Amino acid sequence: MLQPVILSGGSGTRLWPLSREHYPKQFLPLAGDETLLQETVRRLQAAEGPLTTIESAAPMVVCNEEHRFLVAEQMRKIDIAPAGILLEPVGRNTAPALTVAALHAVKTAGDAVLFVMPADHVIKDVATLHQAIETGYRLAEQDHFVTFGIVPTAPETGYGYIQRGAPLNDVSPHTSPLTPHALARFAEKPDAATAANYVDSGDYFWNSGMFMMKASNWLAAIEYFNAEMAAACRHAYESGQADSDFYRLDTEAFTASPSDSIDYAVMERLGEKEDGTKWRGAVVPLDAGWSDVGAWGALWDVAEKDEHGNVVRGDALVHDTRNTMLLADGRLVASVGVDDLVIVETADAVLVAHKDAAQDVKTIVNRLKGDGRPEHINHRCVHRPWGTYETIDIGERYQVKRITVHPGAALSLQMHHHRAEHWVVVTGTARVTRGEEVFLVAENESTFIPLGVKHRLENPGKFPLEMVEVQSGAYLGEDDIVRFEDIYNR
Repeated sequence: MLQPVILSGGSGTRLWPLSREHYPKQFLPLAGDETLLQETVRRLQAAEGPLTTIESAAPMVVCNEEHRFLVAEQMRKIDIAPAGILLEPVGRNTAPALTVAALHAVKTAGDAVLFVMPADHVIKDVATLHQAIETGYRLAEQDHFVTFGIVPTAPETGYGYIQRGAPLNDVSPHTSPLTPHALARFAEKPDAATAANYVDSGDYFWNSGMFMMKASNWLAAIEYFNAEMAAACRHAYESGQADSDFYRLDTEAFTASPSDSIDYAVMERLGEKEDGTKWRGAVVPLDAGWSDVGAWGALWDVAEKDEHGNVVRGDALVHDTRNTMLLADGRLVASVGVDDLVIVETADAVLVAHKDAAQDVKTIVNRLKGDGRPEHINHRCVHRPWGTYETIDIGERYQVKRITVHPGAALSLQMHHHRAEHWVVVTGTARVTRGEEVFLVAENESTFIPLGVKHRLENPGKFPLEMVEVQSGAYLGEDDIVRFEDIYNR
């Protein structure tokens, strides 16, 4: 059985201000109508072709605990029930993430072949991807550790490289260029001259970050190469617990795991073992319109352009503009007489950068972190499991928010030490708990929640509840919440 494992732990800082710490790029519709995570799941569905001959389980997702409701909601919107959503209490890179996924797969699906992929990549030619997956699956069934090498289109210095060895013609039913090869070695990100030599040789591929191997083989390899990581991950998984749609790893045990990537922890160390046998590595070439969408330039490369090379989205106007990306999230944005720029507008931040320097936006993110500013963490519209809230205005001792509550959803039963709240229902009907009272508030009606009083907001209807909340008090931070009951176990 094929068990897809989607790693969704990235932060996407080089795509700020669209990508934020609590709403990173995999949850954004950057390359189409659906988000990168949704597209990753979609491309594994095969109506026809080679994947129809392989039994495949529903995808498993490993993600940051902070993102759990985003993952669940995005899967619900495309009608996919994941095989599991494993929650990392802290980031420990990709090797521990794959280890706990392998443990979960062995428990739920037996010794499945794991197909490991990031949640935030773009692959345009899905049919070619499916051929590569089938080739990798046959190799993994024969106990190979498989990586997928992207056929390079240019001597990029921003990617790691994979060198191929001898061809494995007896494994693949396909002819070149899909013929798999033995894995010779991984190479670090090169300088320009070395990258050019790699591409000219024809023996090197970009490192895609996608892998395939049996769950049992991965667990054996991680135990062999890093027993400390294997023990910590096993303890974290076995001491974890199911929580609704999620599986929570034990925080203390997972935190104790060393941090390392799949490449460094295992793939680069494949070779002869102490007993004389070998771990066998293989690389499957992939030429399918791949991009890791790691920076604004990469997004410009894969996006549709007008006749002047511009990528324009949202309420935007361009005049005498060339080779420019202009993304307007809310307001009208216009460009006149400019070339080679990246212009990104959001509700609380605007980025203007030259295309050649746009990847350096991470320095701005680091400045925001250093200055203690919130713009790198959340958008103005903040997603919660029950819906969203957006700060409309804020001043000394007051804050105004627009709140949307999904049908059937409920906020926690809570209390604030430092603020009172006035709620005005704009659309829908709210069920309000205030102290010992429970009552309905209809459209164009309002209610007041005094400081220090237990309260809850619910949407008992079939349509979204929209309301305006006016907070007043000495302190208006989000950490002034004392929860007594919460259906989302926060």
